[in-house]
Amino acid sequence: MTGHIAVGLDGSRESLAAAGWAAREARLRGLSLRLVHAWEGLTCPDRDTGLKEPVLPELAVPRHWARRILRSAENDLNLRYPGLRIVADLVAEPPVAALAEAGKEAELLVLGSRGLGGVTGFLVGSVAMSTVAHAVRPVALVRAGYHAQAEEGPGGHGQAPSRASCRAVTLGLDARRPCDPVIEFAFDSAARHGAPLSVVHTWKPPPSSAGPAVAAPEPTADAEAEARARRAVSAALRLWREKYPEQEITELLRTGKPARNLVALTEGAELLVIGRRNRRSAIGAHLGPVAHAAIHHVRCPVVVVPHD
Repeated sequence: MTGHIAVGLDGSRESLAAAGWAAREARLRGLSLRLVHAWEGLTCPDRDTGLKEPVLPELAVPRHWARRILRSAENDLNLRYPGLRIVADLVAEPPVAALAEAGKEAELLVLGSRGLGGVTGFLVGSVAMSTVAHAVRPVALVRAGYHAQAEEGPGGHGQAPSRASCRAVTLGLDARRPCDPVIEFAFDSAARHGAPLSVVHTWKPPPSSAGPAVAAPEPTADAEAEARARRAVSAALRLWREKYPEQEITELLRTGKPARNLVALTEGAELLVIGRRNRRSAIGAHLGPVAHAAIHHVRCPVVVVPHD
């Protein structure tokens, strides 16, 4: 199945919210939707069909419920998004393996998120965080209870509302090390949603050179540092402004901690797009502090884009 968005589904409120968001995104992007439910029961290949079936009779009950979860979600989304191609797959693999494979094959992998306490909906806690950290394609996390503005407005059914009424797509930008895949995803999302784009960059004032007992740097030093930061942001966005000449863009430069700024400035946003650098250590891949904080505290859907 090519050209699709995949979503992990287990019947929880988080995963159902993720499925609704994924369906809307698939429609906006002209993609199909794949619903994936991982079922870990003991299985063996059926001689006639080749499909994996439960070894023990008592495992037929959870398999029945797994199929019902997929069927119910598929029927609901078909009603809400007529014309959207939806494929529902029951995968007889552990959730970790199923998510990894689904993420590799999809344009975007979508998971449910409960915010504080970790990620849930398809996996729980550290396992889901590991999925985000190891993903090779963008991963979106959607909280339970999230309702897209397009479904709230008069158009409904995943259609983009008018630009005047749109919530902003927010891009968390590190202008010192800008990454094209992250910036491109944010610009493309804003354009498809018909939404303004807010670009958030955190810059650091120059430190005092005379020790902690001395007063803060002169205002002129701060002004020069801010001017350098603005030039860096403009340089990072120059190519994308040319590619999206009609896109409304607001540059928000702040001092302080990047994670805290993103949480504060995404209140009421349509979407937050952040990057995750592919780094490996002795204990495997990991999330940076900004991505970790955004996943746990930002209320709107968060897309984490991996990059080198």
